[in-house]
Amino acid sequence: MAPSSRRSVSAAARRNEERLEEKHLVLLRDGRTLIGFLRSIDQFANLVLHQTVERIHVGKKYGDIPRGIFVVRGENVVLLGEIDLEKESDTLLQQVSIEEILEEQRVELQAKQESEKLKVQALKERGLAVPRADTLDEY
Repeated sequence: MAPSSRRSVSAAARRNEERLEEKHLVLLRDGRTLIGFLRSIDQFANLVLHQTVERIHVGKKYGDIPRGIFVVRGENVVLLGEIDLEKESDTLLQQVSIEEILEEQRVELQAKQESEKLKVQALKERGLAVPRADTLDEY
């Protein structure tokens, strides 16, 4: 191997090492949002996040649940992005306690389920059937 290619490999390795020290946001297929320091990534997009928090958004509020070291299988990753630490604090969202955000999430989910029930009932009255969400993958 030529000396110049060794230098470029080590420079690339240094850039990758620097990238592993940066904070990242990961959006999962099930809708969860994780924020943490990327420690490892492989060719399948399997990730290891350190000092991870699960961020829950409800309206203009958010809460962070500490998760520690988090291993994410690559097939569950929808989005992976670096967080600009300078702009992170310039948010219009209000941070609330874990208990408060979980309660807000529960209320929002309950309202969504009630709305869905009413929609299905209205369609049923008109003679239409809507497939359940858990059976959609079968088609």
